[in-house]
This record gives sequence, structure tokens and C-alpha cells, in this order.
Amino acid sequence: MSDNRRLWTLALFLSVATTGAMLQMRGAVLPTLSTEFSPPAWQLGLVAPVGTIGYLTVMLVVGSGAGHLDSRRFIIVGLLGSAVALLAMGLAPAFLVFLLAIGIRGTMTGFVRALDRPVLSHFYPDDRGRMYNRYDMAWAVGAALGPVAVAAAVALGSWRLAYGALAVVVVVAAALFWRLDAPTVESAEEPLTRESAADLLRRPEIVAMLAALFFVTGVEGGLFTWLPYYAAAELPEGVAEVTLTVMLAAYVPGRFACGALAERVGYLPLLAGLAGALVPTFAFTFVVAEGYAVLAGIAVIGLLIAGFFPTMMAYATDAVPQHSGPVNALASGMGSVGVGTVPAVMGVVIGGSDAATAMQYLIAPLVLALVVIVLAGLAERRRNRVAAAAGATED
Repeated sequence: MSDNRRLWTLALFLSVATTGAMLQMRGAVLPTLSTEFSPPAWQLGLVAPVGTIGYLTVMLVVGSGAGHLDSRRFIIVGLLGSAVALLAMGLAPAFLVFLLAIGIRGTMTGFVRALDRPVLSHFYPDDRGRMYNRYDMAWAVGAALGPVAVAAAVALGSWRLAYGALAVVVVVAAALFWRLDAPTVESAEEPLTRESAADLLRRPEIVAMLAALFFVTGVEGGLFTWLPYYAAAELPEGVAEVTLTVMLAAYVPGRFACGALAERVGYLPLLAGLAGALVPTFAFTFVVAEGYAVLAGIAVIGLLIAGFFPTMMAYATDAVPQHSGPVNALASGMGSVGVGTVPAVMGVVIGGSDAATAMQYLIAPLVLALVVIVLAGLAERRRNRVAAAAGATED
């Protein structure tokens, strides 16, 4: 491995770990912000969408133009902008200032995330499944550490310390990119034209990715949003508080294992196995299990669901490696739609019933994701047979 590729990979993993920390710190600090600033509940509810709108807009625009852009320069700008926004959040004198800084931070992070995975894709064109899972494993490490950083900062005297410390780490990441030469990649990103965009959206691998990611990221969003609420209502005190942490911690070994298996097993067989195992695990955890058995089931769910997003992205990117930026943007956009839609539907269910019933309903999108993957596998076999027959005819 060249020094250029090794150092770029290290810098990319550090930057995505800070992104995970930013996201999970946001939820962990809300109770403290509520006490300190006393904002109305509707303002607290804006934290997630304000951070997402700018992020998604930049992801889609910049990701679609990845073939035209200087990745290193845009990533540095995004990291430095994120650091400034984090400092503003840590110094915010009022909740609305904190909210505005979240919006800026989300926008700046969009510049980084729109281009970092495509760079990784072209560094490792024959090893995307492993590297995408390693990349998202780094995100999970940061996500698991984010709430710990908030708790430590509060113990030291102020939640603001957590944002100042994270801003310093983000500046360090920007400095790493600043010192790096342009990435020496093994394949190249091609500009996306109107014609190639239409062809991209018609590809069966892209359609399968978008459909499967909607269902699975919807389940993840439902868990991130409602698992603590479910746990507080259904589990003993002391167990409820650690459920989400346990699930996020399980993402790390889950993504490591999927990275090791992706190229050996094949993307679609691995994804089918993950989805097939998730269905009975969900049924056991939210229908049968009680007490600590629920916690064990949640850990297994985290282990299984962790590798789905990066592996599905690697599958789709392998079909159109010259457009990894747009694939990254489409996957992130659909993921945000899933994360936003399913929890909202669950809220309606909980309003009319209870959290346990809403959790049980998550089995349905998992079954649909499994159906999509099986159909994608059958379609791939059919395409391979047609290609083999055409090759035999030419011979």
C-alpha cells in the first residue's frame, strides 16, 4: 500500500469518526440544553431536521458533481467549517444560536461526506466491501464515544467542553488533509451528465440499493428514535438506559465482520443472510424476550444491521464505479428519507397503541428488504446467464 493511500485512509477514517461523534452528541446533550436554556419542546424537535436539511442538500449537489471537483480542497473547507460551527455550539449564549450552528455544521459536514467515500472507492476498487465497512466502523466508534464525551464534559463542569474538544479533533483532521498530496487513486470518477444520470437511475443495482436502504435505514431510524422510549416503558430500571449504547457498540464488531466477509461471501448472499437473521432476531427480542434477554437481542440486532448500509453501497458502486459520488449521494439521501419516515409512522402507532407494538411492526420492512435482496440476486443471475449466452454465441 502506498504512503499516499495509507495516509488518506487514516485521515478519512478520523474525519468520519468525528461525524459519528457529532451526530450522537447532539442527542446526548439535549436534556442538558433543555435545563440550561429552557426552550419550548417544538424548538428541541428542530435539532434533527435543521442539521439534516443542509447536509442532504450539499450531499446531493456536491456528490453529483464529484467528477468535477477537487476532493481535498472541499474536504478541508468542510472540516474547517465544521470546527467553527462546533465552537459556536459550545459558546452558544442561547438555544437558537445553538440551533443555527447545528444547521451550519450539517452543511459543512455535507461537503466532507459527499466526497470522502468516493475517494475511498477509487483507492480500493477491488476491495470496496471491506473498506466501506471499515469506514462505517470508524463512524460507529465515534458515535459510541460521542455520548461518553458529553457525559465526561458534564462531570467536569460543562457540556460546552465536549464541543470545544471535538472542534480541536476536527481541526487536526483538516490539518492532516492539508499536509497530504492529492489522492493517488487506482480508478477515476467521471462527471455525471444528464444522459448518464438517467442511465444510473435505471440500473437494477441502483434501484435495489435504494429500495433496500429505505427499508433498513427506516428500521435503524426507528430504533435510534424510539428504542430508549420503548426501553423506559418495557425494561427494568438500569437496563433501559443502556439499550441504545449497547446497540451502537455492537455496530463496531458487526461492521468489522461484514468487511471481512463481503468479498469472500459476495455482497448479495451476505446481505440476504443479514436480513434473514434479523427477522427472527427482531421477533425474539420484541415479542418473546424479557428483561436482560431483550438487551442481548438488541446487541445482536446491532451486530447484524450494522453492515447493511456499507455493504449495499459497495454492491451498487461496483456496478457503476465511475459514478461513486452520485451513488454515495443517492444512498445518503434515501437513508435520510427512511430515517425520517419510519419513526414518524411509529409515532402514530405508539399514539394509538404502545411502543412494543411499534417495535414489532419493524419486522415488516425487514421482510421487504429481504424480498428486495432476493429479487436482486435472481435478477443478477439472469443477467449473468444472458451475458454468458451472448459470449458463447459470439465465440
